[in-house]
Amino acid sequence: MTTPGTGPRPLLTVRDLRTYFRTDAGVARAVDGVSFEVMPRETIGIVGESGCGKSVTSLSIMRLIRPPGTIEPGSVVEFEGRNVLELPEGEMRQIRGNRIAMIFQEPMTSLNPVFTVGEQIAEVARVHAHATRRDARDRAVEMLQLTGIPAPAQRAREYPHQLSGGMRQRVMIAMALVMNPTLLIADEPTTALDVTIQAQILELLQQLQERFAMSIILITHDLGVIAEMAQRVLVMYAGEIVEQASVSELFARPHHPYTEGLLAAMPTLGAARSRLAVIPGTVPAPTRWPAGCRFHDRCRYAWDRPEREHPPLYEVGAAHWSRCFLAEEPARRHPLTDLKAAGGGA
Repeated sequence: MTTPGTGPRPLLTVRDLRTYFRTDAGVARAVDGVSFEVMPRETIGIVGESGCGKSVTSLSIMRLIRPPGTIEPGSVVEFEGRNVLELPEGEMRQIRGNRIAMIFQEPMTSLNPVFTVGEQIAEVARVHAHATRRDARDRAVEMLQLTGIPAPAQRAREYPHQLSGGMRQRVMIAMALVMNPTLLIADEPTTALDVTIQAQILELLQQLQERFAMSIILITHDLGVIAEMAQRVLVMYAGEIVEQASVSELFARPHHPYTEGLLAAMPTLGAARSRLAVIPGTVPAPTRWPAGCRFHDRCRYAWDRPEREHPPLYEVGAAHWSRCFLAEEPARRHPLTDLKAAGGGA
């Protein structure tokens, strides 16, 4: 989806990533042919409904998929010039947490309740930098201070349950950035936080990105967060990327009907009170992806071709791709009742 040039090389290149889970119900193709790049110091957003494959994509990049899940042969995750899927586990452990770090969803369940937060942050420095206990403890306090936690030396001696949700999220960020990684994967970093704390966490991530000169993959279902943080956005649906563009291009000229639906469902400040738009139906089960376009049974423009054929990614603008036959048959985008006015009905 990109054209080779003379500019900087991508920090991360994902090509044809396929992550499948063998279950009693069949093969769940959770991630099914995903390709994208992340440039140095860039923030890209991955957006979509629950069940579309966002988190499995991030876990695949970190090589944290466990049975019954497998990353299929032919998948490529190239980081700093090396395909991490081919590295021995020992080498991957040196990259994971050191060069690539991840902020997981739900900090209360990601943090160990029986260790202080300082011990958990210090453990990263001991494992990856072979720091002494004292140096690691000092580094933990330094990171807590850097992430804006007041009285960091005191907080380092406290347990996760003694901290607020916003502070626990800052602890997760501190733990992820101990080793100054070049790539940070943030999986729903503002979930379950109130709006004020969300804004503080996003501002903190921007400040730390500038300080550490790192790239960020931001995974979220919130397009408002994407608009504030990212330069490019990947829209995922049913295990695939269905649209990719710069943030400004995507918000101004969405092409895929799924992206149209997501944008129409965003609340608008100052708009007249009305029902929020919804996209009818649900994401299909990954064991039963439709044969044609995976969105066709929820699409307000659907006709017979998407039911039979699976669309490729079409280039529909400068650095703008869409997995929709409307690229070839734009007349099919017939005028219908506005989504917001209709409350999302097709």
